[in-house]
Amino acid sequence: MEALVEQFFSTLQARTPQGLRSPVDGVLRVDLYTGEHTEHWVVTMEAGKPIAAPGYAEADTVWRSDAELFEKLVTGESQPVAALLRNDATLSGDVTLFLAFRRFFPPSPHARDPRTMGAVGPETPA
Repeated sequence: MEALVEQFFSTLQARTPQGLRSPVDGVLRVDLYTGEHTEHWVVTMEAGKPIAAPGYAEADTVWRSDAELFEKLVTGESQPVAALLRNDATLSGDVTLFLAFRRFFPPSPHARDPRTMGAVGPETPA
């Protein structure tokens, strides 16, 4: 599990152009707990470019969830807004920063582009 989380944070900067549509500034802390242990990650975004590092720091926004849920987020198995609505995670602080950060999570592998849902191919005569 830790390897997935580390890989997610270490590749944030490489995925910035596709992740962010506008520059965002701020500090987001991700608190991941497993039982009594909490792991902290700090993501500093300056001009929309993220720099992530393990550790604790004061932050504009704090995401808190169990480590298992976060693993599902980084694999696209779950979505961050849905996790918040289910109360599986908590968020405090600047929501705008979180809304920008959530773009770094992959889409669900079962997601389909809504623009293609209503598309019908040419009918073939019977």
